[in-house]
Amino acid sequence: DRLMIRGGSAGGYTTLAALTFRDVFKVGASYYGVSDLEGLATETHKFESRYLDSVVGPYPERIDLYTERSPIHHTELLSCPIILLQGLEDKVVLPNQAEVMVDALRNKGLPVAYLPFEGEQHGFRKAENIKRALEAELYFYSRILGFDLVEPVEPVDIENL
Repeated sequence: DRLMIRGGSAGGYTTLAALTFRDVFKVGASYYGVSDLEGLATETHKFESRYLDSVVGPYPERIDLYTERSPIHHTELLSCPIILLQGLEDKVVLPNQAEVMVDALRNKGLPVAYLPFEGEQHGFRKAENIKRALEAELYFYSRILGFDLVEPVEPVDIENL
């Protein structure tokens, strides 16, 4: 009843995919995760732009795989709360990847929290933001799973709770 999944970047994609395509986890945290593989293929910076060809398939020839494996195209399958954390200056996984998932969760009435971080890119660098992200994640879990925190942390706005 308390199984969680979390990850950043490709691990964020794994988190979103596991929460979308499997019914195993109770709650998840996605740090700058990919929700739309086609979006990643077309919107990321040039260095990363062909990365998915070897992982998913050549784009656009295999657009079917990109759609089939993208959590954003299967949000009807989502059934658990998610906290999404995103750097607003991220050029690898653009902030809209998190924002569309937040909207989908909000529209489904599932508990969701979104923490955008000004000045952060793909991976958080500032100590205060790393601390805030980890504390926000812990707070989210405590509210969803119903446990008390030993020490208080700054609350997170959780919609649909």
